[in-house]
Amino acid sequence: MTKPLRRLPFLFSFILIVSLISSWVPGTAQAADTDEKLDAVLAIDVSTSMNDSDRGKVANEAMKMFIDMTSVQGDKIGVLAYTDQIVREKALLEVKSAQDKQDLKDFVNQLSRGAYTDIAVGVKESVKILEAGTTPGHRPMIVLLADGNNSLNKGRTQADSDKELAEAVEKARQMGVHIYTIGLNADGKLNKSVLEKISSDTGGKTFVTDTAETLPQILSEIFASELRLKVVPLKQLTGSGDFQAVTVPIPNGNVLEANISIVSTKPVEVKLTDPAGKQVGIPSDAIVYSKSNSYSLIKLIKPVEGDWKLEVKGATSDQIDISLVFNYDIRVVMEPFGGSGYKAGDRLAIKAHLESGGEPLTDDALLQSAKASLVAKDLDSSKEIVTPLTLQGSQFTGEWALPEARRYEVKVRVEDSGYTRDSEPVTVDAAAGTVTAAPSPTASTKPAPTVPAEEKKPFPWTTVLIGGVIALIVIAGGVVLFSRYKKANRGFFGQMIIEIRDENTGERLSPQYRKLNAFKGRLRLHQLLQLAPEFAETDKIVLEPGKGDTLVLYNRTGCMIERSGRTVDATKGLELRKNDRIRITLQNVNKSIQLEYI
Repeated sequence: MTKPLRRLPFLFSFILIVSLISSWVPGTAQAADTDEKLDAVLAIDVSTSMNDSDRGKVANEAMKMFIDMTSVQGDKIGVLAYTDQIVREKALLEVKSAQDKQDLKDFVNQLSRGAYTDIAVGVKESVKILEAGTTPGHRPMIVLLADGNNSLNKGRTQADSDKELAEAVEKARQMGVHIYTIGLNADGKLNKSVLEKISSDTGGKTFVTDTAETLPQILSEIFASELRLKVVPLKQLTGSGDFQAVTVPIPNGNVLEANISIVSTKPVEVKLTDPAGKQVGIPSDAIVYSKSNSYSLIKLIKPVEGDWKLEVKGATSDQIDISLVFNYDIRVVMEPFGGSGYKAGDRLAIKAHLESGGEPLTDDALLQSAKASLVAKDLDSSKEIVTPLTLQGSQFTGEWALPEARRYEVKVRVEDSGYTRDSEPVTVDAAAGTVTAAPSPTASTKPAPTVPAEEKKPFPWTTVLIGGVIALIVIAGGVVLFSRYKKANRGFFGQMIIEIRDENTGERLSPQYRKLNAFKGRLRLHQLLQLAPEFAETDKIVLEPGKGDTLVLYNRTGCMIERSGRTVDATKGLELRKNDRIRITLQNVNKSIQLEYI
């Protein structure tokens, strides 16, 4: 018992040092606080039919632009590529840094195409991704890029696909997931009705494009639609080879993020000047800059109010479209109704106000430019009744009479040139005389300030702790070296059954049996495939002996690995037990490899 207790102070000091170091790591651009966060899955049909629908893979560019437009921190994004099966999948990743966004875009860049397509597979798996990883309070959504046509493999009927699609769409509707569809119609063979039904059934929208170059703008509109924002067109330019100025108006101090998207067929150069006339570095602490083959995106974090000057230098005769999407720190608060026992004919007194940062907004210019209305939805007929409200001081007020003895969902909607916001809805039952789901309180209460605890002088452990940490490091180093020596000489057991499938033709080669006991320490999958040049990418898929008679597989490639029909992440190791099967979809050739450990 004595020895473990003696180690505790040194272990605690080591943990404390690591914690302090991690808390000192500086950040760059900081996230803007906002109530509106997204859980978005970007799903794309990567069947060979897309070679005609999207010849230049501009859909990939559009997905990358959508990723760049999301918040600096807090949104969650997943990516799915499908044919008649899942080709590649990335579960919802919470964006915490610029590197997280880059990892997502790198994943998009690695997508390859394959034979057949089944839209039900893509929608069903997208819903599963959201079901498994959606954060309460976030807005779940799917962006589906496809031509709407199926090309089914043997054994699968259109009726099977239709049934599965209907079930997945209904599941999305029940979960409150909006599905936005983008129909790719470069070859004129779009099945628009399928995509329209998917979107209308889930409260999303359908977009159609004949030219893939318009996709980035469409993605901007989807992003704005889901967050109840508005895309503000700034200017269309024709490149001249020189810098051309564009005014970027920041209307007030409640803008959390301003996304300036610049869509062009050729790269552009940009400069930015703030309202005080000072040139701002791109990128810098409050400016995030992203670019790809067909777009550039400048994200201003909590920009100051006023006219900013954007200067753009494009190639001669190149068409350049510039637009702006604001993300506001604004919410609508509707005050509770007075009284009770409401019945048909009773008049409700409506009062609502805007809040920013938990405090009521009193900005006259912002309030004067906003339009407010009461939106009452008959829950039986789904008919909406819209009644304008008037501004009195800093409040939007009005009256509304209950038309019939029915149930109504009531909320206040405020709109401006850059945003639309709704209050929390309230259900008024004029038949039962009840009000449920009361709105937020009229005034937000700020938490009491934290009183710092009285500072105490630390006990003078420094010298002892540092010595202890050094001793631990030396001991740990010896343990690691000895462990690596043992690991490098551990042997394998059992056999691996290898079956290779051509995804273009569906043809399978005869299973191959490979004994593993001739290898020690580490085994590359490429070795089991007899170092065939066609499978060179498998050189970075490594097997190592695990505990007992298990194996551990490490995937250091972009290949997708599936077990039991689900995509798994093997970057940090995947344990394989006897009789386990996995499927590896290659990237450089349109083939897959099934491994069974026996």
